[in-house]
Amino acid sequence: LGKCLLSPIVLAAYAYNRSLSELGPGGRGEDEPGVLCQLFAFLMAFFGLAPTLLLLAMALECWLSLGHPYFYRRHLTRRLGAALGPAAAGLCALFCALPLLGFGAPMQYCPGTWCFIRMAGGGPRQLGFPVLYASLMGLLVLAIVACNVSSMRHLYGMARRQPRRGPAPAAAPRMEELDHLVLLGLMTVLFTVCSLPLIIRAYMGAFAADFNENADLTALRFLSVNSIVDPWVFIIFRTSVFR
Repeated sequence: LGKCLLSPIVLAAYAYNRSLSELGPGGRGEDEPGVLCQLFAFLMAFFGLAPTLLLLAMALECWLSLGHPYFYRRHLTRRLGAALGPAAAGLCALFCALPLLGFGAPMQYCPGTWCFIRMAGGGPRQLGFPVLYASLMGLLVLAIVACNVSSMRHLYGMARRQPRRGPAPAAAPRMEELDHLVLLGLMTVLFTVCSLPLIIRAYMGAFAADFNENADLTALRFLSVNSIVDPWVFIIFRTSVFR
């Protein structure tokens, strides 16, 4: 959904050879972004945070089902699972709308084809939101890594407890658990590597006054790479075709 909403705006900017502030109404330059630029910044922030929150819900579900199966069976229902998605999206939308209300400031970045929250320059009111955003993202990353590492430990213990004797069917459960172990490990490393640059750039911009649009663009590209590559890793390594 994020790719479908954001990509046409970028393609239109390149097609008309105009910046987002020039395309959208109300913008008279980089310091005063237009409505389209503000919408773009909101969508970038939202689709950076909402999938991370959903990944945390999935990691928690995996950890509870493996490590605490009785609690999982008793308390986690389909109704709760169905409510988590809209609840996470609603909370992220309210949080990411704060710059539109004055806490934080949308900003157009070079070469004018993308907008995001201002991560350097400005006063405490402008820089408070990116620090809060990066801190929340960092906490979510730590929680996801902790849940996945715990799930990997449970999977490794389950694989070791499987009987080694007998024909191939007896070894099948062990292979399946190891497949899940490899998948979780790869997704955890990929997610961590892709998320850290944005968190680091937000802190450097706020506390070290390091204004570097190329570095900010690289951090956003890393965050985008995760959403592109992660599904392919999940598709390839979860099937028996790879083995």
